[in-house]
Amino acid sequence: MNERELKELICDIGRRMYTNGFVAANDGNITVKVNESEYLTTPTGISKGYLRPEMITKVNEKGEVLEGEYKPSSEVKVHLRVYAERGDAGAVVHAHPPYATTFAVAHMPLDSYILPEAVYGLGAVPVVPYAQPSTQALADGLIPYLQDYDAFILENHGTVTIGQDLIKAYYKTETLEYNAKITYMTKLLGVSHELPREEIEKLLVSSKKNNPGGRHPGYVKYDR
Repeated sequence: MNERELKELICDIGRRMYTNGFVAANDGNITVKVNESEYLTTPTGISKGYLRPEMITKVNEKGEVLEGEYKPSSEVKVHLRVYAERGDAGAVVHAHPPYATTFAVAHMPLDSYILPEAVYGLGAVPVVPYAQPSTQALADGLIPYLQDYDAFILENHGTVTIGQDLIKAYYKTETLEYNAKITYMTKLLGVSHELPREEIEKLLVSSKKNNPGGRHPGYVKYDR
């Protein structure tokens, strides 16, 4: 894709996020890697449901504006930390999807292996300790997790997902939220049944084979 097409795709994904209720008001942000020193980012203070290509800003690896009339997202520090630590990352999506954010507020990781799509696409999803939004502390808080995961729950905040391109990064947000929703509803029922361990292992093998470049933690159970 050329830069114009990438900007249009960012706007499309922003509308999907807004329409699906993954963000409210001006929440959330999206970045896409153009090359090793240039990134496209959504602007601060603009609803993701009303983005236009001319609103998308280009920044360098320091977050300095290279092109665009709009101020970049205040969360760009988090995205740039991801790119610095993960050379394979092509896009980052930050959102506040309600079910996954419920787990963020409860400080509960998602480590129940109940849906094959979630096992295949994400595996377990850790909770990153709280840090104030838009700070370097929040960006640095991701470092211990970045080499093993592509999806993260931020304590009392929201989610971050990483992909080799924007479509993959966004789909991981959808998978994360759907898995969180089903997990939440099973807790209301008071019962759930994990997939058999041998089936989980088959899904993990298939995931590693068919998703080169992505990160998957494998089978993980967290201490709570």
